[in-house]
Amino acid sequence: MSAVLESMSNTPSGAALAAPVPEKRPRSQRLASQGVTLSNGKSRLRGVLLAVLPPLMGLGLLVLLWQILSVNNSSFPSPAVTFAEALRMFADPFYRNGPNDQGIGWNILASLKRVALGFGLAAAAGIPLGFMIGRFNFLAGMFNPIISLLKPVSPLAWLPIGLLVFKSADPAAIWSIFICSIWPMIVNTAAGVRRVPQDYMNVARVLQLSEWKIFTKILLPSVLPYMLTGVRLAIGTAWLVIVAAEMLTGGVGIGFWVWDEWNSLNVPHILIAIVVIGVVGLVLELALVALAKAFTYEEAGN
Repeated sequence: MSAVLESMSNTPSGAALAAPVPEKRPRSQRLASQGVTLSNGKSRLRGVLLAVLPPLMGLGLLVLLWQILSVNNSSFPSPAVTFAEALRMFADPFYRNGPNDQGIGWNILASLKRVALGFGLAAAAGIPLGFMIGRFNFLAGMFNPIISLLKPVSPLAWLPIGLLVFKSADPAAIWSIFICSIWPMIVNTAAGVRRVPQDYMNVARVLQLSEWKIFTKILLPSVLPYMLTGVRLAIGTAWLVIVAAEMLTGGVGIGFWVWDEWNSLNVPHILIAIVVIGVVGLVLELALVALAKAFTYEEAGN
């Protein structure tokens, strides 16, 4: 204890309590770090502007052209009039005043229900058929001429066949969705199967894997991105076709709603329906794109 006191007494006054002074960096280094920070901030700001500004300018140009058209044509509603009508409409989108007077929400749901049924049936039939066509050359030779013949046919050309067979408008519209959705899924799935490396199949043959093992362990993981691409293309086509099919068949649905508003010469409602159809189609597309990215090997590896 005395040794400690003696050492403290020999220490200059205040030196024992003095904190170590941090070493100051040279001024050039401080300026360089500040410059890097400013550069990173500018890069992020530029990225945000490039992501936000072009879409806003595109929408602004569209609204400007719309306004010019409404000024030159008195029967065409302006953006302000259409927006006010949209606010009034979406204040109660699920009202019901009878079978032929329902809110736009019910019409959208009816169309989505038909799309889901037709699309689901097409996926249940088209994806397994695509796997078999890609896997077996005999089936490919048998079905490829049929696909090449029927795939270019307009989906609406199949609507009268549906009306003739099912004797009802609703199943006929679902049939049109089915027939237009099945081709992208068959073609893309079969193309994915054919692009599986032959080395994988040779190893499966050497190991004497069953057909089920080949499907679950080799084909399905490799073909999944191609299959999801076909699904994405099919859902876009299905949403396009349902609007036209409902215009012809009637009933509840966004297509029939557009045609009914045209018969009433309610042009603002038609413009609102066009925007709604585009938004719903965009949401479906983005959802399937996100799903496809989630199952892409490059994304999974990152």
